Amino acid sequence: MRIRFVALLVSIAACLGFAGTLCAQLPELTKEQLQMTADPKAPGAAASILYLEERTDDNLHYHSIVERIKILTEKGKDAATIHVPYDRSWTKVQDIQGRTIHSDGTVYPLTTKPSDLTDVNSKYFQFNEMVFTLPNVEVGSVIEYRLQIRYDDQWISSPEWIIQQRYFVHKAHYFFQPSHYREGIMWSPHVKEGTKVVRDSQGRFTYDVDDVPALPDEDWMPPLNSLKMRIAFYYADYPDGQQFWRERGKEWAKDTEKFASADKAIKGAVAELVSATDTEEQKAKKLYDAVMKLENTDFTRRKSQEERKKEKIKEVKKAEDVWMQKSGGSDDLALLYVAMARAAGLQVVPMQVVNRDRAIFDPDYLQVLQLDDYIAVATINGKEVYLDPGQKMCPFGLLHWKHTYASGLRVSGKGAEIAATPGNLYTQNTMQRVADLTVSPDGSAAGTLRVVMSGQQALHWRQTAIRNDEDEVKKRFNETMRDSVPEGMEAEFDHFLALDDYNANLVAVLKVNGQLGSATGKRFFLPGMFFESRAKHPFVATESRKIPVDVHYPERVVDDVTYHLPEGFAVESAPQAATIPFGSSAQLRVASKNDKDKVEIARSLAYNFTLVEQKDYTQLRDFYQKVATADQQQLVLARAAQAAK
Repeated sequence: MRIRFVALLVSIAACLGFAGTLCAQLPELTKEQLQMTADPKAPGAAASILYLEERTDDNLHYHSIVERIKILTEKGKDAATIHVPYDRSWTKVQDIQGRTIHSDGTVYPLTTKPSDLTDVNSKYFQFNEMVFTLPNVEVGSVIEYRLQIRYDDQWISSPEWIIQQRYFVHKAHYFFQPSHYREGIMWSPHVKEGTKVVRDSQGRFTYDVDDVPALPDEDWMPPLNSLKMRIAFYYADYPDGQQFWRERGKEWAKDTEKFASADKAIKGAVAELVSATDTEEQKAKKLYDAVMKLENTDFTRRKSQEERKKEKIKEVKKAEDVWMQKSGGSDDLALLYVAMARAAGLQVVPMQVVNRDRAIFDPDYLQVLQLDDYIAVATINGKEVYLDPGQKMCPFGLLHWKHTYASGLRVSGKGAEIAATPGNLYTQNTMQRVADLTVSPDGSAAGTLRVVMSGQQALHWRQTAIRNDEDEVKKRFNETMRDSVPEGMEAEFDHFLALDDYNANLVAVLKVNGQLGSATGKRFFLPGMFFESRAKHPFVATESRKIPVDVHYPERVVDDVTYHLPEGFAVESAPQAATIPFGSSAQLRVASKNDKDKVEIARSLAYNFTLVEQKDYTQLRDFYQKVATADQQQLVLARAAQAAK
């Protein structure tokens, strides 16, 4: 129904199912906001949040959200689709209302029924997502919606307010009424400078804030949970965070140790796998290999309850169950390794970390549930070695990058302690790209490529191959190589070598052909750096940085390209030898060697850093600008008579 806009959203007494005094009230929408075409406080923004309000009352068992968003560009129209995640086992989303207001005042109310989509469904819980899209949204529109999340009377639910959103927030108001039946409330505020959470005489919390910048959107960002403004509340039986982690850590350690206990079956298996004459390292590796051979159900299809019942597979409650069933999830296998290593007399402790591809451990966020994956820390010959037996195809002594520079809980003599993992070394993650190409007089070329990988790249492709069929793996590898060969050339993946041997380098073999060079008179111009001729070098186009850089892991990339020259041509000029450093953290080296009928060009880029603070960004960018310049050098061929002049 098309309604002529006369007055802006009015107060509805029964809004969100409560009395008018508890109803979230949108402020008046001004003529300037309605007709705004760009946000002066957020130049270039796709959309802006004009008003956001969240209210939680733990006595009335509801959480309500009201939001008003201004759409400024075509991309900003994505904001019209609202996603509301919730736990369907004890909460429900209801009283969804919304509308779109065009810049001329025309109003389009939300009339379609929201979609209730299941994200995760298990025996113990079901996570859903309520999704709805505001109607008739165009550039210049204002969209508004409100909804309520209700939870059962026997539950309490302390809120977490995400203050910093993906769009600039002009004004926001937050309210929390804790339960009258629970004492002890804690909160960890990460708020805008100059603002604070206010607690009144009745124990109610409010937070008001204006002009909150949008979350940063830059390449190679660390997890934003460590950077964004947010406030989390907790009902706690502890006076402070230190005691929380001390006491909850003991509970975590007790449960972990119970699962990782070495029962009779494990001790018997270990006795068959290792011998008394094995060194500590030999024992550790043999047991690691034994665990790696088991089915990791996080990389294969999990069996349904019906299938498990039919096959008489028991619920996994301890490490012995994993060994007997020859399968388990990533955490199960990691703790199985701990149990087996201990049965062999090795000193090994379990550790559970927050995955760095998702978040960074926050000791102020008082939730053990923030932890993700288990790893194992073994002491071998007096030295700690961090192991990742829950990551299928991960070599002994290597951590998946998401588990490096990651923090969490580690079992200790006191129960548990907060600890961090080390990073990888660049020598652990290498990629060598070798091209052998025959150049024709017309500038076309054909040959073979070999990509030799160790560490993270090899782990990525081995895990990809487990989860996907051969055609899909081939398609994905070809896509990654598309920007690694010069324009006009096509690389076609043929096969992998040592795909199933995680202790060996992974080798990808490709065929390549196409138009490589361009002719000008009697000369041919070929890319000096075959694999980098159209590379998108990081950081070059961005002058400044607001947040630290996270490149995930250090690496060394070595290129060796041999051009077999066409008859009658010789090298007139080749890329200049160069060594370009970035302090002691990175280095580019270029060298070339000419023979009578061929030229070989070598390039090596090694960087031994993972995280770079924004204060060092200028130097980092300067380094990559020099790398980009060096990579644009050309190989010039001329007819032999011309070259001799």
